[in-house]
Amino acid sequence: MGQIEWAMWANEQALASGLILITGGIVATAGQFTQWYFGAYSILSVAGVFICLLEYPRGKRRKGSTMERCGQKYMTKVVKLFGPLSRNYYFRAFLHLGLSVPAGFLLATILGTACLAIASVIYLLAATRGEQWTPIEPKPKERPQVGGTIKQPPSNPPPRPPAEARKKPSEEGEEVVAGAPSGPQENPIPVTDEVV
Repeated sequence: MGQIEWAMWANEQALASGLILITGGIVATAGQFTQWYFGAYSILSVAGVFICLLEYPRGKRRKGSTMERCGQKYMTKVVKLFGPLSRNYYFRAFLHLGLSVPAGFLLATILGTACLAIASVIYLLAATRGEQWTPIEPKPKERPQVGGTIKQPPSNPPPRPPAEARKKPSEEGEEVVAGAPSGPQENPIPVTDEVV
């Protein structure tokens, strides 16, 4: 059985916790909770938005294929600018743990704090297993050669009968010789035209 890539799970957990932090921060700020400034911290200053921007681009898996998120290629360029800080999962683990602490003092953001702490533990596990973030590079598209794909163009125009019903030219010649009628067929039922 294959080895689990923990960074993939940590990425999904951290992205979800960033969205939960933003939602809890909106609730705390709009509801004017007693410590609403922790809610504002969860939305604007660093925690929610920064985590979502950092975690939006998925990392490339070691084996198999990785599906990009919509618009990920633009955020990947931004994350690559941070260099080794964005690739190192030890750094991400301690960054997420540090960002989750201030939001833990408010009830509306405690769920996002717990989720971010769990993501931090998963990132720490991924880092101890030797994983690191590598961007998903777009593959160059292979263009098929025009002459190589078309074997022989069709000889009769559409609509064409199915392949089983088509007759080869050698079969048609044999049937004509055998005496099969080649002209119009006669209807065995008499047809009368009566207008009432």
